Order: sequence, then C-alpha cells, then structure tokens
Amino acid sequence: MISGFEAIYGGLPEAQASAPGCVNLLGEHTDYNDGYVLPIAIPQQTIVAVRCSGAPQFSLYAAELRQSVQFTFEAPPQAHFASYVFGCLALLRKRGVRVPPLDMFVSSGVPIGVELSSSAALEVATLRCLRQLLNLPLDDVQIAQFAQRAEIDYAGVHCGIMDQMASSLADTDRALLLDTRTLARRFVNLPPGSAVLVLDSGIARSLAASGYNTRRAECEQAAQLLGVASLRDIDRVNQLASLPESLHRRARHVVTENARVLEAVNCTEASAFGELMNASHASLRDDYEVSTPGLDALVALLQAQDGVFGARLTGAGFGGACVALCESGAMQTVARAVLAAYQKAGGAGRQLVPSDLN
Repeated sequence: MISGFEAIYGGLPEAQASAPGCVNLLGEHTDYNDGYVLPIAIPQQTIVAVRCSGAPQFSLYAAELRQSVQFTFEAPPQAHFASYVFGCLALLRKRGVRVPPLDMFVSSGVPIGVELSSSAALEVATLRCLRQLLNLPLDDVQIAQFAQRAEIDYAGVHCGIMDQMASSLADTDRALLLDTRTLARRFVNLPPGSAVLVLDSGIARSLAASGYNTRRAECEQAAQLLGVASLRDIDRVNQLASLPESLHRRARHVVTENARVLEAVNCTEASAFGELMNASHASLRDDYEVSTPGLDALVALLQAQDGVFGARLTGAGFGGACVALCESGAMQTVARAVLAAYQKAGGAGRQLVPSDLN
C-alpha cells in the first residue's frame, strides 16, 4: 500500500486506515424498516492512505481501477466511485472540520457490486483515515453514521445503516446483532463447527436499484396504512390482515425476517441457524420477490450439498451473491462441487469468501 502511494505521489502517506466489507447472514430488507440485522465482516479490506498535498485541489487514485481524479469542494468529481470519498470530505467540512487538499490513494480487495458492502468499506476507511490525520473526536458509531449520511447525500443511495455499522464495528469471527432503530448491538458467536461461504451468482444486479426503491416505498406505504412509524412496530403476521395482498406479502417478509434474526442469535446448533437462512430465502423469493431463477438455482445447489446447513441470497437481490453456513471443514469441497454444478447448468459463478479456496 505504501509503495503504491509512493509510486503515484512520490512520497509517503501521513495516515493510513482500513475497513472490511461484510455479508449479511440474516435480516434482509429490514434495516430501512428499523428492524434487526445480523451481518459479519469479511476478510477482504479497503485501505485508504492520505497526505496533505499543498495543492489547490484533492487528488484521488484508485489502484484497482487505475483511475485518478482531481476535484475541489466547488467542483465535485464526476467519477461515481469518487463520490463516496467526496461525500465523506464534504460532510466533515459541513460539520465544521477544516479539511485541507489531500493526496489520496485507495486500494481494495472487497469485491464490487455483489452486496459485500464495498461502498461502506470505502467510506469507513476514508473516515478512519481522516480521523487519524486530523485527530478528529469520532467514535466508531459516529464513523458509521457519517458514512451513511455521505452515501445518501453525495452518492445518491438512500441506504440503511447496516453496511456502515458492520464495516465500522463488526469482525470476521462473530456476527453483529444490530437494532437499526436504536443502534443497540452485541456480538453473536457463529454456531460451533460452522463457517461462512459466499458465492457470486455472476448475475448482474440490473434491477437492484429500482427494485430496492420500489420495495422501500411499498414498506412505507404498508406502515402508513397500518398506522405505525415503521414495520418494526409490527411483530405478528395477523396484524397485517387489513393490507392489500401485495403489501401484505412485503410486510410479512419484514415481520418474519425480524423474528428469524432474533431466533438465530439464540441458536446453538448450526442446523437450526441454517433452517432460518433457508426460510429467509424462501421469504425473499416468494413474499419480497427480489430473487431470480439464477439465484434460486445457486441457493438450491448449496442447500442440497452435504456440509451446508443453510443458504440464501444476500443483499438487495435481483442478482449478486449468495451466502451459506457450512461445516467449517467442508468449505473447499462445497465451493468446488456447487460451482461445478452451477457452471454445468449454464451459470458463471465464483467463490468470494473465503478468498483462498484454490
């Protein structure tokens, strides 16, 4: 990282920080409904290094994209990837922090566009780096809150806070139970003998943004018809009886998914946890309607494999990745067998987490 910075800028950075991507085990589409989520950090990290430049503008270099952009607060960057970094800088400035022009270098091992929180990792790493450079009095929760606000206000993504909180607070050994309404949280151990496997379906998430916005609006409409602030305030399916059929199904997913998260944190057996993941996928497929035939096929292959306790799509849906809870000693066998069968059926998947199953 330091050698890369030096190669681009001809000197050493003054601060460097990193943040992990994450994957959500349970609690899908519940965070913007003030509900419960259960993400875990992944080993892949995004690293940001910076130094004060003395130039009139910011310079940002993205190593994996081999792309460099320059910008000022008055002339924001046009490149979309830079909007996440710019948002962090601009938000701090708006809050009264003096942010001088910087040379910035980003390198990331977090896969992009497959629901592993690559944007949150970039935001959190950027803010951690600025906290170090400028000696800012920000704790990890505030880092997450600033990161979420930056993504909403400057990258145009009306996201919940799950990804940013997970990137800022979670680790790779334990899941993070998070109440997205109160931000109350605690770590939860995975069931003994289990580990997390993430496979990319190879299906582009072409409808993820529009579908996400539609589902969010449907949840808000359902809550309004039920006379509650959000669907978090409903804890029994029979309370949804007055809703129109389509809104009933959307709300039923949120209510049952919250229940699955709360049940999962008390699971001592991996098989019980896995059953909740399987039920989550069925709910996302049938009630929330964010799956695709390809995602369903990959999940079915995972669920049928010896050594897999449960599997589901993860993230917004309409493509992207699937997550499975596996026997910790069976990861390599499972990944190879499932991807081979998926390829034979016409799919083009790849293994994402862990990243060393070769």
